[in-house]
Amino acid sequence: MMKITIHSQIKRNLSLVRKMLKEIFLTIDEPKSMEIVFVSLEAIKRLNSVYRNKDQVTDVLSFANDENEDSLGDIFIAYEQAEKQSEEYGHSLMREIGFLAVHGYLHLIGYDHQTKDDEMIMIQEQERILKRANLERT
Repeated sequence: MMKITIHSQIKRNLSLVRKMLKEIFLTIDEPKSMEIVFVSLEAIKRLNSVYRNKDQVTDVLSFANDENEDSLGDIFIAYEQAEKQSEEYGHSLMREIGFLAVHGYLHLIGYDHQTKDDEMIMIQEQERILKRANLERT
């Protein structure tokens, strides 16, 4: 079972989100832990600008933890962006946040989507994990 710690830098009730994320990652056999941090649009834009040189809002960022061998790293999710995207894509906010968390996790363990083949592999793994948590695409 994978240990995750969820932090919030926003003023939202995340009790259902916390429960859903813990259920997703219960299904993953990973000895290392990770942190998930919910942030504002301004915060994610600042992180994206500083660490990726992209001065724009994004939905999720992952940062590997090279200093602590017991931790995979940190995932930052822009809650408001997840809300917007869930409406745009026509699925639940829980599905969108679950997707973003799994997407970030897969980046932390080495998946990427720089090529079409890599993207297909990553999408298949995301969907496999989300299906186990009953967060399939509708």
